[in-house]
Amino acid sequence: MKALKQLVHFGWEQALSCLFPVVIFASLAITKFIPLPFLPRYDWLLIICLFMQWVMVRSGLETRDELKVITLFHIIGLALELFKVHMGSWSYPEDGFSKVFGVPLYSGFMYASVASYLCQAWRRLKVELIKWPPFLVVVPLAAAIYLNFFTHHFWIDIRWWLSGLVIIVFFRTMVIYEVNGSRYRMPLALSFILIGFFIWIAENIATFFGAWEYPNQTEAWSLVHLGKVSSWLLLVIVSFLIVATLKVVKRDIGTGTLSQIEEQQA
Repeated sequence: MKALKQLVHFGWEQALSCLFPVVIFASLAITKFIPLPFLPRYDWLLIICLFMQWVMVRSGLETRDELKVITLFHIIGLALELFKVHMGSWSYPEDGFSKVFGVPLYSGFMYASVASYLCQAWRRLKVELIKWPPFLVVVPLAAAIYLNFFTHHFWIDIRWWLSGLVIIVFFRTMVIYEVNGSRYRMPLALSFILIGFFIWIAENIATFFGAWEYPNQTEAWSLVHLGKVSSWLLLVIVSFLIVATLKVVKRDIGTGTLSQIEEQQA
């Protein structure tokens, strides 16, 4: 019974952390089956996302520092969207006034919602990192993973090499989290896989409701290829590395131990 109670509490905290993504999915579903007046669907989705972001900050569900992180992810996501749509990886077939080079601006919030989840879960579960690698390793690795989303169109795809490198770099890293007063630990690599898999499930839901469209879904919706898990896994890793790095820097600045980071990692 204790294990069941802990699982329910953990699920509740996760659900609260997913509030922003849930609003996006609900908006996708509602606007698909109930046309809204005056504006195209993509524009309504942008308005809903902007309003939700304002509510999150205004109500204290997100801090201003977290808003800065989420804005960064919005920019990173839009840059990736603009490139991928241009290369024909996927498309946004509907009309909209807020589309830039074929990409609706609301799409950046789908990436920002991942950052929102990470920030919310980090705070609610009181996440701590054990044996976090040095910044000189983490930052170039995150940059290489992100750049590979662009360069594999012109060069070899090194995602599997990068995935192997992630396992090596974070082999000893553990995530410590708290559920209802009890502390648990999980290998960081396992958390990457779990989050990546659930985002793949979310991707299937999003494409079903017309958030975007892959080439094989032009005629009719079909399940997103399981190979996309690797892409989302790497994107989750980039997201986590950015959030974790900012959290660690803020922690060490707050405690006055920034100059001792390397000693702490050792």
